[in-house]
Amino acid sequence: MRLNSFLRLLMIAVTMGAAACSNTGKQSPKGTIHALIPLPAEVKENADSFLIDKQTTIVAATAEDKQSAALFNAYLKELTGYELTVADNGDKNAIVLKTGNDTTAKEGYRLSVKNDLVTINGNSGAGTFYGIQTLIQLLPVEKGNALLVPGVDIADQPRFSYRGLHLDVGRHFFPVDFIKKYIDLLAMHKMNTFHWHLTDDQGWRIEIKKYPRLQEVASKRKETMAGHYNDNKYDGKPYGGYYTQEEVKDVVKYAAERFVTVLPEIEMPGHALAALTAFPSFGCTGGPYETGTRWGVYDDVFCAGNDSVFFFLQDVIDEILPLFPSNYIHIGGDESPKVRWEKCPKCQKRIKDEHLKDEHALQSYFIQRMEKYINSKGRRIIGWDEILEGGLAPDATVMSWRGTEGGIAAAQQGHDVVMTPGSHVYFDYYQSKGKNEPVAIGGFLPVSRVYSFEPVPDASLLDPSKAKHIIGAQANLWTEYIKTPEHVEYMVYPRAVALAEVVWTKPELKNYDNFLERLKVHLKRLDIKKVNYAKHIFMVTGVVENDEKGNMQVKLSSELDGSKIVYTLDSSAPSVNSTAYTTPVAITKSGTFRGVVLQDGKPFGDEFEQTFSFNKATGKTVTLKKAPHEKYNPGSPFSLVNGIQGVEKFNDNQWSAFQGDFEATVDMGDSTDISKFGLSILKYNDQWIYQPKEIVFYVSNDGKIWKEVAKTSSFPSNGINKVRLAVNGVKARYVKVFAKHFGNIPNGAQGAGNPSWLFVDEIVID
Repeated sequence: MRLNSFLRLLMIAVTMGAAACSNTGKQSPKGTIHALIPLPAEVKENADSFLIDKQTTIVAATAEDKQSAALFNAYLKELTGYELTVADNGDKNAIVLKTGNDTTAKEGYRLSVKNDLVTINGNSGAGTFYGIQTLIQLLPVEKGNALLVPGVDIADQPRFSYRGLHLDVGRHFFPVDFIKKYIDLLAMHKMNTFHWHLTDDQGWRIEIKKYPRLQEVASKRKETMAGHYNDNKYDGKPYGGYYTQEEVKDVVKYAAERFVTVLPEIEMPGHALAALTAFPSFGCTGGPYETGTRWGVYDDVFCAGNDSVFFFLQDVIDEILPLFPSNYIHIGGDESPKVRWEKCPKCQKRIKDEHLKDEHALQSYFIQRMEKYINSKGRRIIGWDEILEGGLAPDATVMSWRGTEGGIAAAQQGHDVVMTPGSHVYFDYYQSKGKNEPVAIGGFLPVSRVYSFEPVPDASLLDPSKAKHIIGAQANLWTEYIKTPEHVEYMVYPRAVALAEVVWTKPELKNYDNFLERLKVHLKRLDIKKVNYAKHIFMVTGVVENDEKGNMQVKLSSELDGSKIVYTLDSSAPSVNSTAYTTPVAITKSGTFRGVVLQDGKPFGDEFEQTFSFNKATGKTVTLKKAPHEKYNPGSPFSLVNGIQGVEKFNDNQWSAFQGDFEATVDMGDSTDISKFGLSILKYNDQWIYQPKEIVFYVSNDGKIWKEVAKTSSFPSNGINKVRLAVNGVKARYVKVFAKHFGNIPNGAQGAGNPSWLFVDEIVID
C-alpha cells in the first residue's frame, strides 16, 4: 500500500508538471480555467488534486447512481481504455456518488475534489448525473493511463427547469441510433428535454397500431424537393420511414437513463396532410390528398366540424401516452390556415352550434377540446404560440416561436412559457456568410447571437411577478434541407453549446469572450464524441461599421490560436504575401475586400469576402421610424447605407425585415444634387416575404417639411428587386424612403392570414 501511494504521488507530480508545461500562460477569469460549459453557479479552486487510475473505484449505492456511474465509465474508457470498479462503499481513492432529495433545487449538485476523494452530492438522481458531467469536463481531453482531476469545490444548479432541443423527423427521418446520439449530446450539456417532432405534412413517423394506414401510407411521400424551395425542383425518389412503438420505448428508456424527458409532438389541427392522405374523410374536402412533397404550409387541415377527427386523435393520444411518460404532450397548433374551414359546412355549423366568433375561435375550440381529453388522462398540453389565437386553453403551456410576444402575452395571463424565438434559437438558419454553406431555409444565426439570448423579457415588457412563468428555452431544428445525421450535427453544434449556457448559467456570470476560450477546449470533447460540428467560429469574421469620424471600415477577427489574418482590396485572393491585418481597414470606394486566416502559413476555412458599391448615401447617417423585427435585425440602421447589397438567400445579416411599414431618413450632411433614388426589396411569396404596396421617396432641406419626389408600386421579379427611380432637378439634404407593408397574406397562399414580411436593404442616392 505504501509503495502504491508513493507511485500515485509520483504520477500526480508528473501529470501536474506536464499540465504546467502545456499552459499557454493565458489568464482566465476565476472559476473558468477548467473550461466548464455551462458555467456553474459557483466554482472555488483548492490546492488538492485527484488522480484517476485503475485502482480508483466509484461508490454508488442507488440504482440511479449505478446507471450514472456506468455512463461515466463509458466516457472514461474512451480516454483510458479501462473502466473503474463500481462498489457500494469506500472512502479512499474513490469517486463517491451520493443522491439526496432536495426538491427546492432538484437538479442541483455539489462536487468536491480532494487528494484522495471525489464526492458528488446530487439533490436528486438528475443532480448527481449533472455533477458527473462536470467531473467529465474536469478531465483532460487527451488520452492517458491516469487522469488528473484538479482540486475544486463546485456548488451548482440550473437557472431554468426546461432546457430543450428539438428535432423534426417529419421532413427527414433519422435512425434510432442517431436519435440516441442526439440525446447523449443533449444530456452531456445538461439539457433535459428532447422535443421529438413526429408528424407533419411530409410524413407521419410513429406507429399507431389501431390505424396501420399511418405506417403504410402517411409515412411515405413520392418525392422530395431538391435544392432550395425557390428552385421548385424535385428528386423523383420515394421517401419514407417511421418508428415502431418498440423503438420509441427503447429511445424513451435510453433518454430517461440520462435524465432527459422525451416530449412527443403530434401536430393538430394543421400540418396534417400526411394523415389526411391515409384518412381522407378527416379533411374538409374529403380529398383525395397526397403526402406533402414540397416544403411550407398546406391549406388542408383536420376538419374541426367532424367528430370522427377528434375520436381519431383521441385514439392516437391513447397510444402515445403509454409510450411517453412526459408531463406534457405537444399538440402543435401552429400554421393552421383557415381557408378550408371558411368554406366547410361542418366547420361553419360547429361555429354556429358552439357560438364561436370566427375560425380563430374554432381553432381555440379544437385545441381546448383536445386539452380536456389529455387533461382527463393526467397530462397537460404544450403548443406553439398560435394556440393563443381565439383564446388560450385553460391549462396550456406556450412555446413562443414567432418572436417573444406570444410568450409575453401567455405569461401575463399566468401560463407557463418556453421561449424559442426564431431570432435566436432556430438552428435551421445559416450560421455563416461563407459561400460554401449547405442550403438552409434562410436567416442568419451565428453562435454569438445564440449566446446573447435572454429568455426572460425586460421588466418593461413583462411584469416581474410573472417572470416565474418563463420556465426555460429551447432550440428548434426543422429539417427541410437537412437529410443526414452529419448535417444535423453541423447545424446544431456548437450553437447548442451556447444555448446550454444560456439556460443553465446565471446571466450575470455569462461572458462571450470567456465562453469562446472555454469552447476551444470543449470542442475537443465533441471530437471525442465524433461530432461533425461547424467550425466557423474560429475562421475569420468581418464587421463593416462606421468609425468615430463616420468613415466606413472593415474590422476582422479570428478566435483561432496562433493565426494570422491577411487581406486584399483589389478582389484578388489573399495569400501569405498579402497585407497583414493589424487595425480596421478603411473602405473609401467601390471594390471587393477579401480576408482570410492563415494557419501554419496556409489559408484556414472560408474567406471573408465583401463587395462594396458606393453611392451618395453610403456611410451617411440613417434613422428608422421603427426598428426591424428581432428575427431579422442586422443590429444597426447603418446596414442600409453600408454599400453592401444583401444576398438572395438572406443569410448575410444585411436585410432588415418588418411586419409593418418601413420608414427611414438619410441625412446627406449638406444639400446634395440628386438624380436617382433606390431601395432593394426581397420578394418570395412562398416564404411569406411580400413586396410592399408602394415605395415613396421624399426630400427636405430642414428635416421638417417634406416633398414627395418619386414613387413606384411595380416589383415584378421573384427574389431581389432593385428599385431605381430617376428624377430631375432635385436638391436636398434629407431623404426619406417609405415602403407600405403589404398586409396579411391572402387566402390561398402559403401562410394565409399571417402578417407578411417586408424585407428591405441598401438605400441608393445618386
